[in-house]
Amino acid sequence: MLPNFIAPDSNDPRLGIKSRYRMLVDGKSVDAASGRTIDRVSPGHAGMVVGTWPDASADDVRAAVAAARRAFDTGPWPRMSGAERSRLMFKVADLILSHQEELALAESLEVGKPIAQARGEIGFCADLWSYAAGQARALEGQSHNNIGDDRLGLVLREPVGVVGIITPWNFPFIIASERVPWAIGAGCTVVLKPSEFTSGTSIRMAELAREAGIPDGVFNVVTGYGDPAGQVLAEDPGTDMVAFTGSVRVGTKLGEIAARSVKRVGLELGGKGPQIVFADADLDAAADGIAYGVYHNAGQCCISGSRLLVEESIRDALMERLLDISRRVTFGDPLNERTKIGAMISEAHAEKVHSYVEAGVAAGAKLLLGGERIGRDAGLYYAPTVFAGVTPDMSIAREEIFGPVLSTLTFRTADEAVALANASEYGLSACVWSTNLENALQSIRRIRAGRCWINSVIDGTPELPIGGYKKSGLGRELGRYGFDEYSQFKGVHVTLGRPAPWFA
Repeated sequence: MLPNFIAPDSNDPRLGIKSRYRMLVDGKSVDAASGRTIDRVSPGHAGMVVGTWPDASADDVRAAVAAARRAFDTGPWPRMSGAERSRLMFKVADLILSHQEELALAESLEVGKPIAQARGEIGFCADLWSYAAGQARALEGQSHNNIGDDRLGLVLREPVGVVGIITPWNFPFIIASERVPWAIGAGCTVVLKPSEFTSGTSIRMAELAREAGIPDGVFNVVTGYGDPAGQVLAEDPGTDMVAFTGSVRVGTKLGEIAARSVKRVGLELGGKGPQIVFADADLDAAADGIAYGVYHNAGQCCISGSRLLVEESIRDALMERLLDISRRVTFGDPLNERTKIGAMISEAHAEKVHSYVEAGVAAGAKLLLGGERIGRDAGLYYAPTVFAGVTPDMSIAREEIFGPVLSTLTFRTADEAVALANASEYGLSACVWSTNLENALQSIRRIRAGRCWINSVIDGTPELPIGGYKKSGLGRELGRYGFDEYSQFKGVHVTLGRPAPWFA
């Protein structure tokens, strides 16, 4: 066993908490009509069931959509002032903070992420809700007073309607908080379908919204599998928009479903983020950031910096620093405060990650560290893994591995670095490490990615938009742009006085 592996403590009293959740539909907590449920076994603690939630049928989903439809068509929410919606959303933010420890524990146990990381994420989500609440009363349209003495033009902002939101398992509370507050802040109503692996905290979010006074039917949650729950949510004629975060494969399918009924769709999909390190970078800071970028959430992160592009002249110096960190970083028990890297989400996913590692070795890449599963009897853990000698044609350089696996390539010029960064079907994120601000900015401007950093990685704030280029998605979330995603804009021509007759 590696010395930096923290074995799970099977006697931790927090493991004795098995939460029983119910869906939230039209303000009421309900079970699936069939009575079927899904048990969640903690990926970090073998055999420990930590949560149970309903397995929704197609009819359960249709009932939730109907509730959201009624709330939008006849309920008070879309007709409230921005100030009224804002006040209630601020209450949700406060309740999230007051339940931070409870939510962090559930998130840690369901996802397998370190408890300290989960705690920080819940705090960030409260900030997301607060920002969206503040902006909800500042949303505006436009007026055009320069189109003639007898004419006035108005642009009215209106909510898009009922939004079906489908979220993944890696950051269930964060990703729901990146979408739900912006949708309801714009005046929409929502049906949220979280991953069948990690549904507990999403249900709790909706329950807190109900406690805050959000009207019935505005924020509904159904739980279950992609088929039927997710598919029915996308297909139901009662939804006006589908917003999805997850794989390109599923996103493409949902896009096709939405296209058949000309329904709006927002997609945040996969990534293969490059981390470019120039020779003038602060190598100690870069090594630490690179490790964080690829190992954060056990690499199960769509904005993971899983492609390291390093200037050839500093390759050895940087790799020495990076390998030192990778050998010492603590991974294992999600409930241990010292843990930096937690568990993989499922047995199937852990094996998928390992198959990529085997493919990299078979293709001729040099495995410098890791490449193995650890503590199989305790949970689903994968050792920090570093490859060198990677070429652009290898699968580990092209495909999203979604694990703690770093693929290293080298370059000699800035043009070559940018070309390597853009040599991907993805364009979700990118970062540049350089003390030359002009070089860093010029490189970032040429990289086709929607979420970028200079001298940091996986940083975020509610004020800045996120989203992808190319196969990484459609639309933008967060910031003021995020409200446009859930808004319609209506042009109104007003004639002042009597118009000139058409037929005299």
